[in-house]
Amino acid sequence: MNYRTLGKTGWKISEIGLGTWQVGGGWGTPFDPKIAEEILHDAFDKGINFVDTADVYDAGLSESAVGEAVRQRSEKIYVATKCGRRIQPHINETYSVEKLRRHVEDSLRNTGLNRLDLIQLHCPPTSVYQRDEVYSLFEKLRAEGKIAAMGVSVETVEEAKQAMEYEVVSTVQVIFNMFRQKPAEELFPQAAAKNIGLIARVPLASGLLSGKINEKTTFSKDDHRHFNREGKAFDKGETFSGVPLEKAFPAVEELKTLFKGNGALAAIALRWILMHDQVSVVIPGASKAAQLEANIKASQLPPISKDQMESVKNIYDKYIRAEVHGLW
Repeated sequence: MNYRTLGKTGWKISEIGLGTWQVGGGWGTPFDPKIAEEILHDAFDKGINFVDTADVYDAGLSESAVGEAVRQRSEKIYVATKCGRRIQPHINETYSVEKLRRHVEDSLRNTGLNRLDLIQLHCPPTSVYQRDEVYSLFEKLRAEGKIAAMGVSVETVEEAKQAMEYEVVSTVQVIFNMFRQKPAEELFPQAAAKNIGLIARVPLASGLLSGKINEKTTFSKDDHRHFNREGKAFDKGETFSGVPLEKAFPAVEELKTLFKGNGALAAIALRWILMHDQVSVVIPGASKAAQLEANIKASQLPPISKDQMESVKNIYDKYIRAEVHGLW
């Protein structure tokens, strides 16, 4: 496993982390604590030391599974969680420091940890990123020893830029993949200048960049890839990275042709993200051991050539840019 520095925190974390949206279940599959435990310990055994969860993942069960597994280990495992999505209605007016404090304390109880390494605002309404009292709360929580660092998980590049104006912000989690390239152009240089750690999420565009989804693929009614394609439940950019499938499929086919003979497209998609030095960690999910193994092996692939990197950009420009670049 290779390790990178997570911005101003100074932490040395595995460049392949573990996202736990679907660990032990999720996306239409009931949560299974035994599967979650197996995946988490397998990840730690293989050198992963950064886990990203949230209080809303399986209604706190993901946080509990992560905390229990971490408490059983002797090595340092960095736990990143998120807060704010439980606030309903999900609008600026209903956000309060009292609710956020209570949710952080709930996460401490869920995980059983004395301190959360990283707490992130979980894609709040845009106006929340501009509220001084929100950031002051996390400064207080850090002084109280309840958190070590604070970050934000964003939908848009502009939200990230707003949050980075606050000194307490150490990390930005953003959707970044072959189909969402705007962060590299407009966010990464500013983040590097401010020594902000960058966490890349949705690296496979909800499975599109695995190359295994096609026009005939169906999804469970409880899978967000079935019910959230137009953003009915949450920001549509979280589902297939906001890319219309009719544009995604021809792009995927060109990517397959470009990398024919280089291995699985999913692994190459992860390696493409790691070609960007500003990224501290990429957090693909895993619902079984084979997926975890494939994620980890991606970091051991040889570098993608300059010509191939340029070709990926050309495919993005041809099929995807007009659909997503101006929205997020």
